[in-house]
Amino acid sequence: MQYEYSAIVDRRPLRWPGGKRVALIMTINLETWDLVKDTDRPYYAGGPPILPDVLPGNTPDFPNYTWREYGQRVGVFRMFETFDAAGVRPSCTINAVTALRRRPMVDAALSRGCEIVAHNYEQGELLTDFAKDPAKERDVIRRTLEVYEQAVGRKAKGWLSSSLRGTLQTADILAEHGLIFYCDLMNDDQPYLLSTPSGPIVSTPYSNEINDFTILTRRNHTTSEFRDILMEELEVLYAEGERTGRIMNVGLHPHVSGRAYRQRALREFVAYAKSLPDVWFTTREEIATWYLANHRQHIPGQG
Repeated sequence: MQYEYSAIVDRRPLRWPGGKRVALIMTINLETWDLVKDTDRPYYAGGPPILPDVLPGNTPDFPNYTWREYGQRVGVFRMFETFDAAGVRPSCTINAVTALRRRPMVDAALSRGCEIVAHNYEQGELLTDFAKDPAKERDVIRRTLEVYEQAVGRKAKGWLSSSLRGTLQTADILAEHGLIFYCDLMNDDQPYLLSTPSGPIVSTPYSNEINDFTILTRRNHTTSEFRDILMEELEVLYAEGERTGRIMNVGLHPHVSGRAYRQRALREFVAYAKSLPDVWFTTREEIATWYLANHRQHIPGQG
């Protein structure tokens, strides 16, 4: 995988379909964790814990495990109802084991016509664990894509690694499998092309900054502050988008944003976004498909 440095001020204006200013993606991550791992090293479960004293992988950590599991049992369905009431379909990422062990979460997304993005095999298994073992990484990706196709009924078009921890070869492997977008890189407000030996793949940037983990769990902002941060981010991007289009991804986790008292932030932010006529509620696949056909008008020579 390679990409060229490109300053946004040196690019041609990006014109989204219909003259929209901001492509907005509300992303719910449907993640599943193993209760234990065969290791005595601290178990990083692909996200921050609610209790800071992380236990060895071979010791069940029920406070942190069941805090996350709340999102699978309750929170995600509350979030879907919030988005249903707002008339918005979120995008969803899924670990393979979510489809295998927590099927109602996937069925809820499919029944609503949500975009489904492949998101590693198990949330606590990072591709960077296999940075020096490309054959193992290939196997993880292959098995993930096989489960995805069985669960979703179509081949995956895009990928988000657990904790965004991809390797130098991740995008190359994905392109070999025919995927068209990759979400791990957080370095832009616009899509761009990554070069791989199998042809270009579109970077559709995720965000750990505009993310409930960061805002609510790591930085301990209130529900109102969470809403205000999202609204201020969109306000600036919307103004900038008059000149050249932007992407805004909102990363959400059911055990964080699925709590009852946080629904107000989601409702009020979505209502604000819908009040802006040139916000495009879209999917990464729509963005990537459009960008593959139109990238030469944006950054000539890439890919």
